[in-house]
Amino acid sequence: MSDTVGVIGLGNAGSSICKALSGRVPLVGFDLSAARRDAVAGLEMTCVGSAAEVAAKAGRIILSLPKPEASLAVIDEILAAGHRPEIVIETSTVTPKTAIEGHARCAAHGVGFVDAAIAGGVASMAAAKITFFLGGSPEDVAKARPVLDLLADRIFDLGPVGAGMGVKVVNNGVMHAVMVVLIEAFAMSTKLGVPVQTMVDVLNREEGLLRPLVHRVQERMQQGDYKAGMSVSNARKDSVLALETSQQLGVPLFATLASHTPYEIAEAKGMGDMDYAALAQLWEDWSGVSFTQKG
Repeated sequence: MSDTVGVIGLGNAGSSICKALSGRVPLVGFDLSAARRDAVAGLEMTCVGSAAEVAAKAGRIILSLPKPEASLAVIDEILAAGHRPEIVIETSTVTPKTAIEGHARCAAHGVGFVDAAIAGGVASMAAAKITFFLGGSPEDVAKARPVLDLLADRIFDLGPVGAGMGVKVVNNGVMHAVMVVLIEAFAMSTKLGVPVQTMVDVLNREEGLLRPLVHRVQERMQQGDYKAGMSVSNARKDSVLALETSQQLGVPLFATLASHTPYEIAEAKGMGDMDYAALAQLWEDWSGVSFTQKG
C-alpha cells in the first residue's frame, strides 16, 4: 500500500492539515476550487484533478469537506475509482449517522474508515497540535494512527464509528449554549456596574464555572450520589432570584430561563431535598440512559 497521504478538501481545515504534513509524508490533494488548489501550491504536495485521482495515488485519505452529502459523494467516487485506499479518515464535521453510513459504504468494499473529528482552530491544525475525537474499530484505528499521530497533540479513542463525530457535536453544543448563558450573565453583571474582567475572575475559580462539571457530573452523577449538598430547592430559589434580577435590570434571559424549567419539574416531583445534580435523574427517565459509573 502506498505511503502517500491524500487530502480531499483544501479549505481552512484541509489546507492546515496539508501544512502540518508537508515535507513529512508524500502528499497529494484535491479541491473543486482552483483558488484553493493554488493556495497550497507552495507546499510539498501534488494537487490532482479529482478525488478519483487522489484514490489512485494515496493509501490513506483524509476527508475535509464542507457538508455531509459532500463526504458521502466523495466516498462513492473513491470507491468507484478502482484504486481503493487502505483507510478513509473522515475529519469533516458531519453527524454520527453520516459517519456510520460512510463506514458502511467503505466496509462493503474492504476499505477501512474512522471518524476523526477535530477540536481546535486552524492554527493548532497547521502546528500539528490537533485534538482528535476518534471513532472506529481497533483494526481501522491502527491503520489511521500513523497519520493522526503526525497531526495530533491528543487523541481521544472513543470506541465505535460515529462516536468521534457525536462527541464533537455534543462538545460544540455545550460550548455554544454556555456562550449564550455567559453573555446573559455578563449583561446582568455589567448593568450592576461590575467590570467584565472582574466577572471573568469570579467565574474562573475552582468554585466557579468548572464546579458543575467537576463536582456535580464527575463526582455526583457518576456515583449516583445525590444526598446533601446544594439542594434542588435552594438551586431553584437561586434560579428564581436570577430571573427576578434580570427583569429588574431589563436584561432578557433565554438560555437561563429555559434551564430553570427542570428545577420546577424536580421540585414538583418531590426531589427538593436532593443535591441539585439529581436533575440528572430526569434525563435518565426521559432518555433511557444511566450516568452511574459501572463497577
